[in-house]
Parts: sequence; C-alpha cells; structure tokens
Amino acid sequence: MDPAVLRDDMVDSLVHPSKGCVQSDHVAGAMRTVPRDSFVGDEQTAYADRTHERLGTRVLAPSTAARLLEALDPDENDSVLVVGAGVGYTTAVLAEIVGGRNVHAIDINRQLVYEARKNLADAGYGEVLVDCRDGADGLPEYAPYDRILLEAAAVRPPAALENQLADDGQLVMPLGTATQSISVVESDGEVEQLGGCAFNPMLVEGEQANTLERNRTHREDREFAERDAQRRKGWELDWIDWD
Repeated sequence: MDPAVLRDDMVDSLVHPSKGCVQSDHVAGAMRTVPRDSFVGDEQTAYADRTHERLGTRVLAPSTAARLLEALDPDENDSVLVVGAGVGYTTAVLAEIVGGRNVHAIDINRQLVYEARKNLADAGYGEVLVDCRDGADGLPEYAPYDRILLEAAAVRPPAALENQLADDGQLVMPLGTATQSISVVESDGEVEQLGGCAFNPMLVEGEQANTLERNRTHREDREFAERDAQRRKGWELDWIDWD
C-alpha cells in the first residue's frame, strides 16, 4: 500500500476521539508528511501504533510521539532542542513544523547519532544538526531555545536544560520514576502535568547501550547484589549451633 495512505490512516486514528492524541493542525500535517518508515525500517508495521526497538533504543509509538509534540506546541520558526534523539523520527516531525535549520538534536549514544543523521537525510531533513552529547548538559552553544523536548524520564528537570530555555520557553519531559507524567516545565520553573506515561530513564555517561559501563556506583551496586544472592544463608552455615 502507498505509504502516504498509511500515514493518513495513522494520523486519522490519532485524531479520532477514541485516542485524541493529535489535536492541532500543525502536528497532524507534519505527521502526515514525515515518512515514518525511513526511521523504523519496516514499512509493514511502521504506521501501526506500536513501539519498535532499534540499536538498543525504543522508537516511540506514534500516539506517544504525538502526545509529546502536542505538549511541546511549537510555533513556526521556534528554536527547538531534542534531547534523546534516538533514530530521529520525532526530530523530523519537529523539523517539518519549525524548519530543519531551527532544530538541534543530541543523543548520548554515538551509534544512534549516526543513525539519526542518516535517517533524517534520507527523509529530507538533512539540515537538522545532530550531535553526540550527554543529555543532562544540553547544547549550550545554540541556546536559548524556545522549546526543549526530553525523550527520557528524570526525577526532576535537568538544571542545564532549564537554563537553556528562552524567557518564554518550555521544556517537555516525562517527569518521575516509577510513576511518570508528561510534564510541561515553564522557564520560571512552574510545572504542569498532562497525564501518565512510561519512558526509559535518562542515561548518563557510561550507562548507554552498546558501550562499556563506566558508572561505578551502578556497577558496584549490581555486583554487591549478585554476591549477596550467592552468599550462604544462616541456616546453611556450619558454625551456628542450632541446638
């Protein structure tokens, strides 16, 4: 089937009141235009409302991406930073809305950065800047940003990202740990929660997929837990006189 028809069907389902994920014309128009199959790689399922796995990361389902985009509510020509670009689909939709030269994207995984660059170029958005950075640091060289989208969960808004917002800017992110909510963080620190979600936690240097782990605290915690699991229990010890 023609991918354009599949995109229309996908967006129609997201606009329908049963889902209601897409409410604005600019998000609907952009999602009808961006070829999602360029980012997912499987034309048969690219337009189904489901997640995909790619290079150790999760490609958001269209409905989840739409919720983030609607919360972000970018205007034409806004300067936008995407933190956790992944394979680049959400970045491409934003480029369609605000213009590719106004979108900057970062990811901590260098392999994903290369993948996002290729996918964006193949889809016609090669002017988007994609760089390998620790998301918690943002991209201060091009700040301030009218909109920042963080596609990973954190217990609190990263201070560097808040500092890189324009005076009337907004940061959209999944806020929380076990219980998360898509949240809009204003430049003055005010937070609006828009509903529950479930995102992977934000990675720090040394925790990303496909790399050697260098975060000693996490590694040691796991090693100690493994040792405890292998240690003999009290009733197994020879020196305890149970009588």
